[in-house]
Amino acid sequence: MGMTDVLIVGAGPTGLVLACDLARRGAAVRIVDRSPAPPRTSRAKGPNARSLEILDDFGVAEEVLAAGSAPLPMLKYRDRLPVAETDPWADSAPSPDALYDRGRLIAQWRLEEILRDRLAGYGVRVELGREVTGLAEGPGGRHVDVTFAEGRTERVRYVVGCDGAHSSVRKLLGIGFEGATAEDQVMVCGDVDLADGALDRTRWHQWFDEDGAVMLCPIPGTRTGWWFQAGPERDGRGRPLAPTADGFRRLLARHTALPGRALTRAELLSTYRVNVRMADRFRAGRVFLAGDAAHVHAVAGGLGMNTGIQDAFNLGWKLGLVLAGHAGPELLDTYEEERLPVAARTLDLTSERLRATLEAIRRPGGGLDAAITSDTTGLGVGYRWSSLARGHAEAPQAGDGLPGAPDAGGRAARDGEQPAPQPGDRAPDAPCVDAVTGTRTRLHRVFAGPHTTVLGFGPGSGAVLREVAAAYGDAGVRTCRVYTAHEDRAGSGPGATVDDEGHAAAAYGTRASDGRGTGAGTGTVVVVRPDHHLGLSAPADDTRSVPAYLRRLHGGPRSVEGPAEGSADRFSGIGGRRP
Repeated sequence: MGMTDVLIVGAGPTGLVLACDLARRGAAVRIVDRSPAPPRTSRAKGPNARSLEILDDFGVAEEVLAAGSAPLPMLKYRDRLPVAETDPWADSAPSPDALYDRGRLIAQWRLEEILRDRLAGYGVRVELGREVTGLAEGPGGRHVDVTFAEGRTERVRYVVGCDGAHSSVRKLLGIGFEGATAEDQVMVCGDVDLADGALDRTRWHQWFDEDGAVMLCPIPGTRTGWWFQAGPERDGRGRPLAPTADGFRRLLARHTALPGRALTRAELLSTYRVNVRMADRFRAGRVFLAGDAAHVHAVAGGLGMNTGIQDAFNLGWKLGLVLAGHAGPELLDTYEEERLPVAARTLDLTSERLRATLEAIRRPGGGLDAAITSDTTGLGVGYRWSSLARGHAEAPQAGDGLPGAPDAGGRAARDGEQPAPQPGDRAPDAPCVDAVTGTRTRLHRVFAGPHTTVLGFGPGSGAVLREVAAAYGDAGVRTCRVYTAHEDRAGSGPGATVDDEGHAAAAYGTRASDGRGTGAGTGTVVVVRPDHHLGLSAPADDTRSVPAYLRRLHGGPRSVEGPAEGSADRFSGIGGRRP
């Protein structure tokens, strides 16, 4: 058996998404987890809208939707009596550029099960009961020697630590995890069963009193299962007590109108403390950190698991292109360049949402809806500052694409239209029609899969698309001519689409290139990265920018055995001690 390309440590959602992405690219990937069996815990409550788009790319979104439920209205109580009901998503609806406007409630163990099944379809299975105890970079930085608890050492090209907040990989690298733990902000959690019919399962019930709180949300796919969260019991000195089933029953009886005996089972009990920390770097040579191994933050807004999934989607295609010899190893530097600022902003965002929630629940009728904003969908996250975000003629883009940050650049929108997306932004979706078969599809279906997509709007884009198809058709690049409803589509090839309702033109700001013109310069060409972010937007008569950009990602073959060069620090020695 040849050398493993990528060893992923940790088989939660972050590691499984990364493994699926690499496996479908043909990389020799392995994924290990120290647990002897897959954990049966619900933990995170489900993917947000952006993570659903990623899961859709892997072809599992429909299964996730079927196994989960829509976010529920929140019924708030004070002194055991209902005082308010709020549906944070009441005014939200899918739009042409975003099929998913909200997340999905699903137990984390069920989501992981779906991802493990998809990974098995690529011929890869999680290796359970395997703990990494040492890492050493090989001579010349050409590989990593990984030592396991049983004493065996194995050689791999890259390692990605997706092993959670207490990451062994991060500790072995000696990477700092700066931040703070709020010892006074404590919550006890668990999965419980309530007597059948004890509570309405179409609501997320939240009791907030001056002396404590209980929150109960039904776990989809179960008849009597609930997520239980509460302020802890405390001893005579005010110190929080460890969670127990009897303690949960006492909390239930104290804050709700239910008797303690209504809680018939409690397991997977844990104590949660607000922990806000981030690694000072996400890469050391050939080893990367992703998910909770790289950043942890307040639970408010539900962004923990989702930020990890999106880390994986950013890193997977970059590793894939480097391993395939298309891109140079310096492409891997852009993982930290792009994801570290997003993680930093997420820490700020979730801390602010926690503050808003703690303020809201002091008043009758306040609840967890205070944590939910448009930022928590993940749809606004982009990378305008990235070295991979380029306008035509390689002009850097304005603005930064951080969640909650103002749009500081980009072409002004016409009256009644949204601003055109800029390089670095999430690529909008749009309903359209397959030009060859006539079946309805969406642009995100065109983007789906392990490839870069080049969209051509307007008749002038045809020459660039033909050049791209000839040069990169076998190197992971797909071209898609987007026709307007009235354009002549004679000779359109596979992958072409018809923007029959004008949504694609509106989303990408190409109305001026409506296909009526006949000049060679009429049109726009957009490069969409494999993670559905814009890399480049250029006029169709710019003959240099698109080939130059694609050469950066899909250029001539390079050896995958070369050292991972660039700005990242190296490490050496078993245990990750650096020189």
